[in-house]
Amino acid sequence: MLIQTEQTPNPATRKFLPGKTVMETGGRDFPTPESAEASPLAEAIFATGMVDGVYFGRDFVSVSAAPTVEWTMLEPEVLQILLDHFVTEAPLFKPGSAAGIHVAPDEERSFEDDPADADIIEQIKELIETRVRPAVAQDGGDIVYRGYKDGIVYLAMQGACSGCPSSTITLKNGIEGLVKHYVPEVVSVEAV
Repeated sequence: MLIQTEQTPNPATRKFLPGKTVMETGGRDFPTPESAEASPLAEAIFATGMVDGVYFGRDFVSVSAAPTVEWTMLEPEVLQILLDHFVTEAPLFKPGSAAGIHVAPDEERSFEDDPADADIIEQIKELIETRVRPAVAQDGGDIVYRGYKDGIVYLAMQGACSGCPSSTITLKNGIEGLVKHYVPEVVSVEAV
C-alpha cells in the first residue's frame, strides 16, 4: 500500500492520502488528545507526542505537528501508523456507545440563527458546501458554518486550515468575497 503525502499551505500540517475512503461523509476534527478518544487511529497519531491536531476528511488524514517538531521526525511515524491502520482494515472509530468518549462542546457558537434569516442562511450554507469546502479539502482542511448574525457569517476552521498563516487571507480575500458576491446581505465573514 502506498500513502501519498502532500504539503499544505499550513507549514505545520501535512495531508496524507491512503488511496482509500477515510470518512464516508463529512469530516472529523481532533484538536486535542482528549478529543481523539473516539478513534483508535487518532489516538495512535497523538500517542507519538509530536502532534497538535488530527483531521479526517473524505479521502485524507491531515496531521498538524506540535511546535518545534520537524516533519523529518514525524512523517515516518505517521506513515507507519496509517499503514498499520489501513492494511489491517482497523475501525476508524471505537464501537459501542458514546458513553465515556469525550465530545468537545460546541462552545464556539454562542448565538442562535434568527428564523427571519432562514433564506440567507440557506444560501450561505449552500455556497460553503458546494464551493468552499471542496476547495479547502484539497489543502487538507475544512470550514464549518457556525452562525449568521447582523450580516456577519461565522465559520470554524479545521484541519490544515486551523492555525494556517494564510487562513486569514483565504477567509477575507477568498471566502468573504465569494459569499458577499452571491449573498449581498453579508457584510463580513469571521473565524471563530
